[in-house]
Amino acid sequence: MLIIPYKGVTPRIDKSVYIAESSSLIGDVEIGSNSSIWFNTVLRGDVESIKIGNNTNVQDGSVIHTSRFNGPVEIGDNITIGHLSLIHACTIHNNAFIGMRTIIMDYAVIEEYAFIAAGSLIPPKKIIKSKELWMGSPAKFVRYLTDQDLEYMQDNVRNYVKLANVYKIRCHPVVKPRDPNNNL
Repeated sequence: MLIIPYKGVTPRIDKSVYIAESSSLIGDVEIGSNSSIWFNTVLRGDVESIKIGNNTNVQDGSVIHTSRFNGPVEIGDNITIGHLSLIHACTIHNNAFIGMRTIIMDYAVIEEYAFIAAGSLIPPKKIIKSKELWMGSPAKFVRYLTDQDLEYMQDNVRNYVKLANVYKIRCHPVVKPRDPNNNL
């Protein structure tokens, strides 16, 4: 992993966090316990802060960035952020679910237990209410969440905490020795 201090501020990471080797964390980034940052993910806290709570997973290829004019990123506890998502200068409250390839723009607020379907675009300043499912680009309200939806969201968080623990114990990068006959 690449951890880069920026303007004298170094990312603050709880010792229980799993961070994939190919991820980059820059500047004013704070990550709570049992969270996980997966492969090729970038967290750029260079112009404002990024705060990620406990038991939150940020999946492969996601980018989290702030804005000098539009503020920090605040991500609560027990959240899934799906693969290849872009999270920009917004707030995501506890227990929310962000589907793969979702874009959430400046000043948007995702309330607790909200569900954003894969491929959605949440425009600037949009507020997604608790226990609502939103989908599309731009996203539109689809329906209220069921107990089954809420259980799925919680299961996903639990599974990623378990998976991160497996990776911390059993999965370490293998560095191949350089072939002296190959000048590449």
